[in-house]
Amino acid sequence: MENAFFVEFPTMEIEDLHINNFGHSVTKPCHKFGPAVRSFYLVHYILNGQGEFFVNGNYYKLSKGQGFLIEPDYQTVYMSDSTNPWTYVWVGFSGKKAKEMLNGIGICQDFPIFSCEEDLHPEKYVIDMLQHNSASSDDQYRQMAMLYLFFSCLAKANTDKEHLAPNENLYVTHAIRYIQNHYSESLQIEELARYVGLNRSYLSTLFKQHTGLSPIKYLQTFRLTKAAHLLSMTQLSIASIAFSCGYQEPEAFCKAFRQLSGISPSKYRAQEQAKTDANRRKSNPFHDNESAFPI
Repeated sequence: MENAFFVEFPTMEIEDLHINNFGHSVTKPCHKFGPAVRSFYLVHYILNGQGEFFVNGNYYKLSKGQGFLIEPDYQTVYMSDSTNPWTYVWVGFSGKKAKEMLNGIGICQDFPIFSCEEDLHPEKYVIDMLQHNSASSDDQYRQMAMLYLFFSCLAKANTDKEHLAPNENLYVTHAIRYIQNHYSESLQIEELARYVGLNRSYLSTLFKQHTGLSPIKYLQTFRLTKAAHLLSMTQLSIASIAFSCGYQEPEAFCKAFRQLSGISPSKYRAQEQAKTDANRRKSNPFHDNESAFPI
């Protein structure tokens, strides 16, 4: 259970950026939300306590001063600590430029965790939204202003973090963001190297040092991770998924997918959809009131 106060608005995907909801929650020990899939972006920032966040098979233990991103269409679970449950604020948003905004900040589905120094106080902007929560024009403009200020805190936190790292990390960071924005295209490593201003050999060396993977291996893994998501969450054909993830030939996609996962795309889809069906049969939305909260 939790003690939550939140405000919701109808989704307006045609806008460049739209606030879906925002709120503040004081959770009870072991309060759990999920497994759930969102239709919009959602950012949580932890004010006190601890908890756990699960996404894409990854587990994160988080505490005060940290936050996490949930992207649309990804299944996530998060739960407060049994002895030190967390308190957090959140803001949900969508729109044509939502992903572009997050890429500029430096957080995404593959890097969903961030940290803020206490003196940044990003929560104050969400609190301001809650204090001016009507649908009037003046409050709506104020809420949008607060959203941008909230983003500015996250961007500053990531900028500070990058400045503390060796300069080479900046090249790798920019290369990763470029991959995330262009993985569906016929991307060449030479093109990536030109974008960050390094020769291919030096970029490959830096990339391997800081990620453990070569640029081409990172690109392949990123593409196949996106493909796995589309296989489990959509009914798109395997050929369509291959093209949308940067593979010109479905056969090449199937071969690469099998090498990484050990099974074919069609078998993976069948397994994941069987899991989803099983979870739906087990769930009862009237059994656990916690699932009624939209956060």
